[in-house]
Amino acid sequence: MEAEKEHFPRLRQVLLLFVMLSQTCAERNVYTVAEETESGSFVANLAKDLGLGVREIFQRRARVIFNNNKKYFQLNLQTADLQVNEKLDREEMCGTTEPCVLQFQVLLEEPLEIYRFKLLVSDINDNSPVFPEGEMILKIMENTPPGTVFPLINAQDLDVGINNIQNYIIYPNSHVHVLTQNGSEGRKYPELVLDKALDREEQAELRLTLMAVDGGAPPRTGTALVLVEILDINDNAPEFVQPLYQVEISEDSPLESLVATVSARDLDMGINGEIFYSFFYGDEEISKTFALNERTGEIKIIRKLDFEKIVAYEVDIKASDRAGLSGKCTVKIHVVDINDNAPELTMASFRSPIPENSPETTVALFSIQDRDSGENGRIVCSIQNGVPFILKPSVENFYRLLTEGPLDREIRAKYNITITATDLGTPRLKTEYNITVLISDVNDNAPAFTQTSYTLFVREN
Repeated sequence: MEAEKEHFPRLRQVLLLFVMLSQTCAERNVYTVAEETESGSFVANLAKDLGLGVREIFQRRARVIFNNNKKYFQLNLQTADLQVNEKLDREEMCGTTEPCVLQFQVLLEEPLEIYRFKLLVSDINDNSPVFPEGEMILKIMENTPPGTVFPLINAQDLDVGINNIQNYIIYPNSHVHVLTQNGSEGRKYPELVLDKALDREEQAELRLTLMAVDGGAPPRTGTALVLVEILDINDNAPEFVQPLYQVEISEDSPLESLVATVSARDLDMGINGEIFYSFFYGDEEISKTFALNERTGEIKIIRKLDFEKIVAYEVDIKASDRAGLSGKCTVKIHVVDINDNAPELTMASFRSPIPENSPETTVALFSIQDRDSGENGRIVCSIQNGVPFILKPSVENFYRLLTEGPLDREIRAKYNITITATDLGTPRLKTEYNITVLISDVNDNAPAFTQTSYTLFVREN
């Protein structure tokens, strides 16, 4: 596991979050937990891994902090054992990202120390391949020569690595076989290859079963029916003007904005030359986000884009004529980030009241982050002038709020501090976090008479 122990630099100016901090780091092993591990399962003993005693872990109020405020782990302070708090679902946590790595910190107090760790959530084969449609129809001209290749709709598997789809099988295969091709993003695509000439008068259709097989042990499978309709001669299939379109669109584009227009042509005349456009397969995310005009090839937005959720779409489009012959192109849509997220401040530790006359004291420990990217996600953190407090950076995206020196309760018993986090985007967005620090009294003043002597006159008797 990888951990970083902080050595706080003495800086008094406002600091940019993206400035590299000069700190000494200590490397440790990465904790690996398989998804679906039962709650309460043992992960590691922090006292052993940090070289500390179990009693010290308890006395220093150790706690685990994940960057997204989730509680994937729980720490048993009696034994210093790190345990799984809830079942981990790798597909929900990381989607298709591999490896699935989460950052977390272990916070110790008195003295304040922060150790940075990484959690690697390993995949298990808990998802079967699924085709977007249970049946696909393929139309092939009877004079199609052997060796012709036809793209088929690929299955989808939420697992990653070896547990994802590894190959495709088709049966019965007296006329055809299937090739498994590698896509640009690691996906496996099936292609149907014609092995033997077709004769519509002898057989008008073929009913085939396409099976997707993943690499798990044991492997999981998913199937779809491939119905091959054998057609009379239609000389030309539609062809796209270009096989790949690359477009960029801002995430704040209004609904009905035009993304791109695809274009195909068919050399046939009349009814056989009419072209209709459609999405190549029924990806739910794509069909909910974009609309395709079947006659013009215009692609428009029908749902708001969000760069922080999806940065790019790969849309496969089919152009078909009335006889069922088709061509395919790919539209890669890149979503451009705008500054639409204000910085987020998470308070990890806060101490109030603090005793007067104390030397430099840590009042608060907090982290800041911004879900935007580039300049939009870079942050400046500051507090107001005229208060005896300073900000100092800690490890990663953490800051400490400290007193500049001893405070005097008899002069001022309370301070209202405003922490401001501002990003560098256009326009700049900021978040303000208000805290009240109380100063507690210590016995630092002796009783004193208002004058050094008193004279009294008393009447006799």
